[in-house]
Amino acid sequence: MSTFDSSKRLISLDMLRGLTIALMIVVNDPGSWEHLYWPLAHASWHGITITDFVYPFFIFIVGVSVVLSSSKQLDAGADKGKMRKKIWIRSLKIFGLGIFLNLFPDFNFMELRIPGVLQRIAIVYLVCALIGLSTGWKGQLKIAVFLLVGYWLAMMLIPVPGIGAGVLEPGKNLAAWIDSVVIPLRLYQGTWDPEGLLSTLPAIATGITGMLAGQLLKQDMDIEKKLNYLFFIGFVCVLGGYAWDLVFPFNKNLWSSSFVLFTSGWAFMSFAACILIVDVHGYNKVAKFGVIYGSNAITIYVLAGMLPVLLNGVLGVKGLFFNGLVDVGMAPKLASALWAFLYMFICFIPAYIMYKKKIFIKV
Repeated sequence: MSTFDSSKRLISLDMLRGLTIALMIVVNDPGSWEHLYWPLAHASWHGITITDFVYPFFIFIVGVSVVLSSSKQLDAGADKGKMRKKIWIRSLKIFGLGIFLNLFPDFNFMELRIPGVLQRIAIVYLVCALIGLSTGWKGQLKIAVFLLVGYWLAMMLIPVPGIGAGVLEPGKNLAAWIDSVVIPLRLYQGTWDPEGLLSTLPAIATGITGMLAGQLLKQDMDIEKKLNYLFFIGFVCVLGGYAWDLVFPFNKNLWSSSFVLFTSGWAFMSFAACILIVDVHGYNKVAKFGVIYGSNAITIYVLAGMLPVLLNGVLGVKGLFFNGLVDVGMAPKLASALWAFLYMFICFIPAYIMYKKKIFIKV
């Protein structure tokens, strides 16, 4: 294998981040929500599809980035107090962007939904970054195990008023009850929210699995051994997730502990494969598309959340595209998927322009 320096910026990480954001855009904006191929739709409740991997992959990447970024700052002599301040400020910025997207375009504060995708990412980043400044990999592993086992036991053993213990049905489980009691204003599903409070705890564990991958890359050992460990840990996590699924099913809405292990396992192995292809063997052209998207990931995600107001609402482009293809005989699912991928490439245009002009917006 060729030489590998983990202290340098990992092109593979940018690539994986960008591909994740691109797929996130695809699954978030189909031509019609009523016509979806099953891989491009979330599992309705228990179960898992390819789409369900997108969000945990991004949070895993956040965890890896936290370790690599903080390590560089500490090696350069950065003050931990100032680092903590920056962590809080960045978290508040990401959380604020999430609130902005929830309000956009009507800005009806009476219908404000406080939880959201970026809000959960902000909380996970905050907790993981603070944990990273005060613990090593062993402490981080213990926290992740505590969160996953504790969440499982809480969901199965703590009785929900009027329902009982161990119920995992929509709106009738412990996480949903806590959402309805604690979170003010509007919840995404009326009485519960997929980015609710309790289910954010196992999401933090997902972020910690990414931190553990980052910690492994920092170790003083050959890259061959590092990659073997990443693949092996990923494989063990996938098997562990399958086993846990028997008693605590895969469920993205609940962010179940089995879901964390299973998706993190695949993230470990995907990350290892990207490192092998790009950073070790140097196939940088393969990474270009993902790197362009990943260089301004949060910015492009926010832009992708705003553009539909123009394209779908004001100009009606999506309707014309989807209905036009269906009217000439194309299968609705295919027309819906084609729009999703076309929209992803539309969002690639500003990403490419910013990348070429070396504009990198750090939230």
